[in-house]
Amino acid sequence: MGKSVDSRTGSTLDSFLNEEGLLHAAEVVAMKRVLAWQLQQAMKAKRISKKEMARLLKTSRSQVDRILDPEYVGVSLESVSNMAQALGRRVEVQLLDEGNLKKSITKNLRVRARSASSTQSTRKRVAAA
Repeated sequence: MGKSVDSRTGSTLDSFLNEEGLLHAAEVVAMKRVLAWQLQQAMKAKRISKKEMARLLKTSRSQVDRILDPEYVGVSLESVSNMAQALGRRVEVQLLDEGNLKKSITKNLRVRARSASSTQSTRKRVAAA
């Protein structure tokens, strides 16, 4: 009899990234992507442009671009918090156990994906009407 093949063998992406020393950096970028997306959605909902946001924050448009850049993780909590406050939101920061951190990131990415797909569905319905 031949060997049975287990479809779950192999490593997970997390374990691969961890072995390569890239897991932490990937998690940080994932968190920033979610945060930038949430800020962009709040700006869109309030119909606030980047130029207007810069004026509200008394800063430059390039600083607003850095805050909203999903890849740029060197933004201060103060800058993010100020933008959130200008949008009528607040930032909440927590320290989580490693297992909870991964669940939280995954949950936020799922919420982001659902929101994006529902927005696209709404656009299609409006366009079809």
